[in-house]
Amino acid sequence: MAENGTGILIEQLKSSIACDNLTTGESLLCQHPFFNDFNIFEWWYFRKYGTSFIEQVSVSHLRPLLGGVDNSSPTNSNSSNGDADSNRQSVSECKVWRNPLNLFRGAEYNRYTWVTGREPLTYYDMNLSAQDHQTFFTCDSDHLRPADAIMQKAWRERNPQARISAAHEALELEDCATAYILLAEEEATTIVEAEKLFKQAVKAGEGCYRRSQQLQHHGAQYEAQHRRDTNVLVYIKRRLAMCSRKLGRTREAVKMMRDLMKEFPLLSMFNIHENLLESLLELQNYADVQAVLAKYDDISLPKSATICYTAALLKARAVSDKFSPEAASRRGLSTAEMNAVEAIHRAVEFNPHVPKYLLEMKSLILPPEHILKRGDSEAIAYAFFHLQHWKRVEGALNLLHCTWEGTFRMIPYPLEKGHLFYPYPICTETADRELLPMFHEVSVYPKKELPFFILFTAGLCSFTAMLALLTHQFPELMGVFAKAFLSTLFAPLNFIMEKVESILPSSLWHQLTRI
Repeated sequence: MAENGTGILIEQLKSSIACDNLTTGESLLCQHPFFNDFNIFEWWYFRKYGTSFIEQVSVSHLRPLLGGVDNSSPTNSNSSNGDADSNRQSVSECKVWRNPLNLFRGAEYNRYTWVTGREPLTYYDMNLSAQDHQTFFTCDSDHLRPADAIMQKAWRERNPQARISAAHEALELEDCATAYILLAEEEATTIVEAEKLFKQAVKAGEGCYRRSQQLQHHGAQYEAQHRRDTNVLVYIKRRLAMCSRKLGRTREAVKMMRDLMKEFPLLSMFNIHENLLESLLELQNYADVQAVLAKYDDISLPKSATICYTAALLKARAVSDKFSPEAASRRGLSTAEMNAVEAIHRAVEFNPHVPKYLLEMKSLILPPEHILKRGDSEAIAYAFFHLQHWKRVEGALNLLHCTWEGTFRMIPYPLEKGHLFYPYPICTETADRELLPMFHEVSVYPKKELPFFILFTAGLCSFTAMLALLTHQFPELMGVFAKAFLSTLFAPLNFIMEKVESILPSSLWHQLTRI
C-alpha cells in the first residue's frame, strides 16, 4: 500500500510539473515563472545524474517515511531469480563467523579484565563459542568413553570454574584431548602455559584420530567420531601454531600452518589461510603472501577483510613510497597507482569500517571471538592484527588516507546495488552490537549525504511552489501578507533614512536627492 501510494505521488508530481491534463486553475498555476525555472532545473538534474529529481527525492525520502520497500516487481522470471539470489546472499553475509585469530580467554581476555575491570566478551559471543565447542568437540558416541561424556557436559556449563573442574576430572580418568583444550584456553594464564597444554593435547588427539581413522567406514557412528577427532586435532595444531606466532617463532608457525593446510585441505571452515597470511606479512615475505592470495582471492570463494585489505596492501606497497596527492593531481595516476586505488576501493566497499581503525581515527579494542563479515567486529579483528603491517609499508597509510573516501562516490545511492559486491547488508549494526562490548561505540555504515546545493534547491523550489499555490488560491490575503512582510522588511531601512534626514541639513539633503 505504501509503495503504491508513493508511486501515485511520483506520477502526480511529474504530471503537475509537465502541466498536462490540468484544470483551468492548475493551468494558470503552471504558468507561474517558478515552474519554468523548475523544469529547467529538472532537465539539468536529469542530464547530470541520469534520474529525475522528483523521483530521486520521493524514492529516497518519502518512501521510507511511508514504510515502502524498494523492490519493484520484476518483469520476468530471470530478474525474479536474481533478486532472490541477492536476498539470499545478503542473509548469508549477515552470518556470524568464528574469528580465525581469536585470542586466548585465560592468557589474554582474562588478563585484560584483571587490569581494566572490563569484560571484553559479551554473553552472546561466549554463547556462540559454547555452541561451536559442542559442534566441533562432541559427538553422539561420547557416552561410550567416560572422559568424553564428562567433557560433553563441561562444554555446556556456563560457569568457567565448573568447566575447568570438569576438565580436571576428565583427565583423572584418561588423557583427553578436549580437556587439555579447555584448560589451555581458559585456565592457562600465559601463552607458554597454554602451549604446554596444547602439546599434551596433540599426543592425545593424534592417538584418538588414528584409532577412529581405522574404524570410520564401519558405520555412521564411527564416521561421526572420526569427524569429531579430526576437528579436535586440526583445532589443536592451529592453536599451537598461533602460540608459536605469539611467542615470536613466526617461521615455525608458518611451517605448522602450511603442513596443516596440506594435511587437511578440505577443512576451510577454520580459515587457517588467514592465520598464514598474517604470519607471512610479519616475515615480510610478500611473494608468498601473493601466492596465498592467488589461491584464496577467488570469485567462487567467500571474501573477508583479510583477503581484500591484504590484496590492497600489496598493490599499495608498489607505489606508496613515492605517492604524492599533489603530484598525482597534476600528472594523473599511473597504471600502478590506479590499480592500487582500485584495490583500496574494493576493500573499502567490502568493509567500510576498517580504514578508521587503520588510520587510528577510532580506538581499537580486543577483537571478539566471533565476527560479522563486512561489519565493525570484522574491522576490529583485522586492524588489531594487521595495523602493524600497514605501518611497516612506507606510505601505505598515506595512500589509504587520500583515497578511501572516494569509494562512496562509486557506490549507487540509494544502495540498490553494490559496485563490486552485493549491497551492504542492513543487519550488521544490530549483530555487531550483540558481539561487541557495551563500552565500544559501534561503527555504522557511512551514509552518503545529498550535496548542499541539491538540498538548498529542493527547499527553495518547495517554498516557491507553496507561495505560488497560496497566491493563486488566496490572492487578496496573500497581497496583505506580502505588504506586511515588505513593510516589516524595510522598516529598519526607513528608520535609518528618517534619522539621516533629521541629522543632515535640509538643503544638503535636497542637493543629494537631486543628484
